[in-house]
Amino acid sequence: MAAGQVSASQRLWLSGPECRRKAAAKHEGEHERKRDGTHTLSATKLFSGHDIGTGTIFQDANVKVTAVENTHFNFPPGSPAYGKYKSYAYRFDTVDRSVVFTGDTGPSDAIAQLAKDADLLISEVTNPVDEYKGQLIKAGRWQLMTPQEQAGYIRHHIEEHLLPDELGKLAARANVKTVVLTHLNDDYIPFAEMVKKHFSGQVLIAKDLIEF
Repeated sequence: MAAGQVSASQRLWLSGPECRRKAAAKHEGEHERKRDGTHTLSATKLFSGHDIGTGTIFQDANVKVTAVENTHFNFPPGSPAYGKYKSYAYRFDTVDRSVVFTGDTGPSDAIAQLAKDADLLISEVTNPVDEYKGQLIKAGRWQLMTPQEQAGYIRHHIEEHLLPDELGKLAARANVKTVVLTHLNDDYIPFAEMVKKHFSGQVLIAKDLIEF
């Protein structure tokens, strides 16, 4: 996940409809009126950001945000991409609850520590290796790869994404209360059952506009 420092304008935007209305009103005159009477406002008028690292990246009276680097860009040392790209997971702590977003990641001790005792772990999950390979074969892509390329695809799938079993183990180790599954796949129900083999807490499947 790319990261940017939360600005004062962002806090207004995120804190409720009334604050968002006031934030937009503050920038009246900086928008573009469309023919249908609606308005557009450049994102740069409301948001600003810069790259951040790990540790506490934001804190105010309402929320503390902590970041760790995860393993999505787990390139071997000495390879051209090693150390060039970074991917982060985030924890949001408020007065009454804590939420962790893994982002795209593989197995990660840093995330297990970050998510310790969290109320909600929103995590990527991907399909088991045999199923993934079967999809590549069905699409005709596997047959076109060299053995080295095939090995690279499998390594990426195992080391830079979370298989259901690995997610279940991570959630159990972190002692989170609830896990929410998300990523790119449509059918998460079998994955949820695999996670539950290792994790005794609640397992939910993310849906658009779902609330927790």
